[in-house]
Amino acid sequence: MMPNRSADALFQLIKSLHKAEKRHFKLYIKRSSAKEDLKIVELFDSLDKLADYDEKLLLKKLPSIQKPQLNNVKTHLYKQLLASLRDLKSADTLELQLSEQLDNARILYHKGLKHQALRILERSRELAKANGKFNFLAQVISLEKKIETLHITRTIQEKTERLTQEALEISAHIDRVTKLSNLALLLYGWYTKNGHARNEQDESGIRKYFKEQLPSDAFELTDFYERLYLFQSYTWYAFIRQDFLMYYRYAQKWVDLFDENEDMKKVEIGHYIKGMHNLLNAHFDLRNFQQFESVLSAFEAFAETPIAQQHDNFRIHTSIYINSAKLNWHLMTGTFKDGLKLVDRIAANLEEYSLYVDPHRIVVFNYKFATLYFGSGDYNTCIDYLQRIIYDTSADLRIDLQSYARLMHMLAHYELGNDEIIESLIKSVYRFMAKMKNLTVVEEEMFRFIRHNFGVSVRRMKPELEKFLNKIKHLEKSRFETRAFAYLDIISWVESKVYEKPMSEIIHAKYMAQRRRRYAGKEERREN
Repeated sequence: MMPNRSADALFQLIKSLHKAEKRHFKLYIKRSSAKEDLKIVELFDSLDKLADYDEKLLLKKLPSIQKPQLNNVKTHLYKQLLASLRDLKSADTLELQLSEQLDNARILYHKGLKHQALRILERSRELAKANGKFNFLAQVISLEKKIETLHITRTIQEKTERLTQEALEISAHIDRVTKLSNLALLLYGWYTKNGHARNEQDESGIRKYFKEQLPSDAFELTDFYERLYLFQSYTWYAFIRQDFLMYYRYAQKWVDLFDENEDMKKVEIGHYIKGMHNLLNAHFDLRNFQQFESVLSAFEAFAETPIAQQHDNFRIHTSIYINSAKLNWHLMTGTFKDGLKLVDRIAANLEEYSLYVDPHRIVVFNYKFATLYFGSGDYNTCIDYLQRIIYDTSADLRIDLQSYARLMHMLAHYELGNDEIIESLIKSVYRFMAKMKNLTVVEEEMFRFIRHNFGVSVRRMKPELEKFLNKIKHLEKSRFETRAFAYLDIISWVESKVYEKPMSEIIHAKYMAQRRRRYAGKEERREN
């Protein structure tokens, strides 16, 4: 079997390079390397031409490199590529600029030019402080203290006292940021593994953990990074608990923080685009159609700015989040067939970005694609996408999506009238969801309905559907039952059966009714 391209780090790096970066590498290697480094140029050219990494084919194309030499040459090429990129990108980010200054200060210090080193450190300290880079600031002050401690620099007493006081303040700040960022990361990790809280036990555990880890003075904090990680922590906490109103409020605070500190959009662009993604998801969960459109429009405009286009990683993730939001728009407005027009292009983008997209994101997109096909009545294609999730063993992610993929898979076969396999599917899906503790009252009622009604005639089915609808309708506002409606709009699916209309038409009618209500409300407020 041909090795997966993701298995070879050097191959990945070369395939990620743009034309300008490849051109710069060639120039860099000519001016900085010896003749023996021509081998790494040959290796670079050969790898660049390969569609997939194949070591046997590679060695055939490189007679000057023997198999025992290959790993060493690859390692050398990898280091030179990184050095070339560092040379090219050194001014692109604040972190690289600060690192370069710190490296220069260390070089000057080791050369015995202590005062020159201290001048660079002074400038670095001011730049780091202005942008809230306290981890870097700690390194700068550490080197300053080392120079002041080991050598007579004739520094005034006031400066040494300031250095020691500043070191204490930075240490305390880093400790607060570390605790808050740990809390945000652990909550996000819990969500990517489990999804939303499934029951009171999950809810109680998350609530207890959050309360224990949250600093007592959390809302007195004023630093950008402290507030950023505080808002992120509350965002994930609310999302896990399916408190979508709180989720929206803190996702908005997250984005507002960047609007209040415009310069930080460039410094921490990754956090900004993640905040916009969560704000869009919050409007999706709350069905805030107008706000969703407004935020998506702003996000698309941001995606075209030089800041968003500067780095491959953030450019790609911005594109992924915007594509996800566009699919969500069609899912919540019932315009499934219009959404299907996006599937091929988005799937092609995911293939293009395969080196950069994590398995969790692929699972989410496959589920959205499947939902669009389900809502459009194309159950066979829906099943194809669901099977990619069900049989994906690459990562232990999103137990909830694994469960609901199986549930939709069962419903798709039910829609196709595949009675011969429905009974076994009901048993296997029920067992899986029960084992994963993913069953809610809505799902219990659904299994009961399908178990007793598959194979029943249409005439006899309608009264049973009406009973089923009445049983689950009142659960729509129950927090622990909302997962069933968020992952698959079960109520609209049942209503489509009861009213004998396409599911897309039922959802679109709800969207239009809500728009009319909001418009009427605005008109009434104007008159008053």
